[in-house]
Amino acid sequence: QVQLVESGGGSVQTGGSLRLSCASSGYTNCMAWFRQAPGKEREGVAYITQLGTERLTDSVKGRFTISQDKVENTMYLQMNSLKPEDTGLYYCAATAGAICQLRADLFDSWGQGTQVTVSS
Repeated sequence: QVQLVESGGGSVQTGGSLRLSCASSGYTNCMAWFRQAPGKEREGVAYITQLGTERLTDSVKGRFTISQDKVENTMYLQMNSLKPEDTGLYYCAATAGAICQLRADLFDSWGQGTQVTVSS
């Protein structure tokens, strides 16, 4: 397991942008972002592997971009054209395992979350 520290959340209006960061204390094979809105289940947003394989969930494609700095063990989520339905607590997750999917049960390291609020 590694320690994960998220930053970059905040409050914006519809159409605004935010950039989330997640710094890891060590090597991971796969890092991902999940989010949870009030009263809803946690959902996977995007992941990126050490080899650079990426996947974004359909609802954010064309608006969000995931990237990483391998030297700094840091992952980023650039969020543009934000919508009220993007509001939630965004969690960074990581695993050294070989399987990388947007399934929360695959990840053994979690950050504490950073709040994203998009107002209409």
